[in-house]
Amino acid sequence: MEMHGFGLRLGSHLHAYLDRMRVQSHRWTAREPDWAIGALAGFGAGGIVMLVELAFAAAFGTDPWRTPRLVAAMALGSPVLQVGGYSLEVLVAALAVHYLLGTFFGLVLAALMAPFHLDSSAVMAVTAGALFGLLLYLFNFYVITGVLPWFAEMRGWVTVLGHVEFGVMAGLIYRMLERRR
Repeated sequence: MEMHGFGLRLGSHLHAYLDRMRVQSHRWTAREPDWAIGALAGFGAGGIVMLVELAFAAAFGTDPWRTPRLVAAMALGSPVLQVGGYSLEVLVAALAVHYLLGTFFGLVLAALMAPFHLDSSAVMAVTAGALFGLLLYLFNFYVITGVLPWFAEMRGWVTVLGHVEFGVMAGLIYRMLERRR
């Protein structure tokens, strides 16, 4: 008899805990993303990734201008890949392309997070963002390289981690800044 009462109390405590944690379904519901925050999350995450990439280049003694040239070639064409070093034109083009793509992919992530309630907790936002970043890497470096073959040279773990980092940061920024509806 005593055990039965213990089970009822445990059940009510568990129910109360789950209510406090706001555990909810992640099935699709018609829920509009916060588009402005999605764009801001992608823009901000793109900036964070860029700073980390520059830090890695400095730490490992690689050319810090190689990645900007690869990105700028999307707008300026492959001839910018034939030379190295700093160029203001290349830098401006790389920044424009990088931030436009970051903003766009932040919007895509927001469009996925909102209707599936993937922004319900920080853990869920990080998990969804990491998976999104991994899928983005696979798309960019195994599909888009069919059109932009110069990106194939960047395939590898450092680039995978950079894309996962982008997704994690975009997911967290979106979760932290979105206006709850």
